[in-house]
Amino acid sequence: MTWWHGYASFVAFAAVLIVVPGPDFAVVTKAALRSGRRGGAWASAGVATSNALQGVVAVVGLGALIVASQPVFTAIKWAGVAYLAFLGVQALRSAWRGRYAGAADTDSDMASGRKAAVHGWRQGFLSNITNPKVLVFYLAVLPQFLPASPALWQIMLLALTHALLGLAYLLLLVTGLHRARRVLTRRPVRRAMDVGTGLALLGFSARLAREQA
Repeated sequence: MTWWHGYASFVAFAAVLIVVPGPDFAVVTKAALRSGRRGGAWASAGVATSNALQGVVAVVGLGALIVASQPVFTAIKWAGVAYLAFLGVQALRSAWRGRYAGAADTDSDMASGRKAAVHGWRQGFLSNITNPKVLVFYLAVLPQFLPASPALWQIMLLALTHALLGLAYLLLLVTGLHRARRVLTRRPVRRAMDVGTGLALLGFSARLAREQA
């Protein structure tokens, strides 16, 4: 009973943490605006894949080794800084150019589906896997919700629950963006959202750069 109470507390904690806008939110929004619901959904899947992978890495003990290895941890951090900055500049450049497909074309344009899927998944995965705070989260937070001598399945359950909760939230975000596509695909609105998303990504990049490795 104690374990399941701890698990319920973790679910509540993770749910609150997930809805706080961060780099994943900005990257998925950018993908959904650019490639429609398909691109946003695959970006969400990329984020979830990265979360699950980092959870497994933490479970098998590699996460602690990566965090303890200063050069590796620093390299991951600066790769994340660079990638978030790249995505931010990309969004601002898109706003500057102002060339957008109409509402009817947003999903069908990239419905040569595989390209949208690969591009979206890659953006979501890379933005999350190069964020060292995700691995630190698994290593620092998960033990607080585990018994003194946890079984492997208990650790895995927490890690995968976090990944699935994140995926569900991001898919809800993509659905909301899709339903509002007639407004969001108007050129002034798209430009404003690209500017906001670009500045947010650059802000996350700068904040990550300032943090101590």
